[in-house]
Amino acid sequence: MKDRQHLFNLIIIGDEILHGSRQDKHFAFFKSLLESKGLKLNQVQYLPDEPDLLVRQLRRSFSDGIPTFVTGGIGSTPDDHTRQASAAALDLPVVRHPEAAGFIEAVTLKRGEPLDAPEHAQRLKMADFPEGAELVPNPFNNIAGFSIREHYFFPGFPVMAHPMAEWVLETYYAGRFNQTERGSRSVYVFDQPESRITPIMEHLERTYAGIRSYSLPTVGRTDSDGRYTPPHIEFGIKAEGEACRLLDAAWEDALQGLQAIGATLKETVE
Repeated sequence: MKDRQHLFNLIIIGDEILHGSRQDKHFAFFKSLLESKGLKLNQVQYLPDEPDLLVRQLRRSFSDGIPTFVTGGIGSTPDDHTRQASAAALDLPVVRHPEAAGFIEAVTLKRGEPLDAPEHAQRLKMADFPEGAELVPNPFNNIAGFSIREHYFFPGFPVMAHPMAEWVLETYYAGRFNQTERGSRSVYVFDQPESRITPIMEHLERTYAGIRSYSLPTVGRTDSDGRYTPPHIEFGIKAEGEACRLLDAAWEDALQGLQAIGATLKETVE
C-alpha cells in the first residue's frame, strides 16, 4: 500500500473564488508550505457555498483518512455554511465551544461593545463547531478556527488561514517533516512526437515498480530577443521512498530508449 503519511489535501470554499470576484491565494501557498516541510499536496478541490454539496464532499473527504486543510465559510453570515456542513457530514450536532466563545467575548469587549448587543450574538455563531471539535488558534484576530478528524478549518482570509496552517503542521505533524525521500530525472526531447515516447514510458512503469514517468509537450516560441525555441517535450521520471533506489537504472534505460528512436536530447534547466 502506498505510503500516505506525507500527503495532505486542500479544500477551498467560496463562491467569490469560483465566480472570480476574488483571486485564489491559497493553492500556491499551501503547495509551497507543504513542500518546504518535505510533505506533498495530494488533491485540491474548489467548492461553492452550497450546503448540500459541501456535506457530500466533506463526508467523502473525512472517509479518505488524509489530513485536510479547509478554507472559507466559517464566518457568521447566512452565506457561511462550512461549520454546519462539517457537522452534518459527521452526523454530529453543532455546539458552542466555550473557549472559542470566550475569545469572541474578549474581542467584543476590546471593541467597547456590550455583550448583550446584537452584533455580539451574531459574532458568537463563529464559536459553534461540530461536537468534539478542537480549536485552531487565529493569531490575526483571536477568533479561532477548529479541527476534527484531521480536518482543519480556517477562515477564507489568507492573512488568517496561512499562519493557522503553519501552526497545525508544527503542532501535529512535525514528526512527518522530511521523512519521505524523493527523486527525479528529466530531459528535453526534440524531433519526436509523444506517440513515439509513450512505449518507453509504458516500459519503464511496467519494469520498475514505483517509478512514474511524465511527458510535458511545449509548442515552439520566439523570444523577445528573436531566439526561436522549437517544439519539444520535457520527459522525465520520478519516485518516492524505496522506489528512489531504482531511479538510476530506470533513467539509463529511458535514455537508451530515447536514443534508439533517434531523439535529440538537451539537459533540462534547474
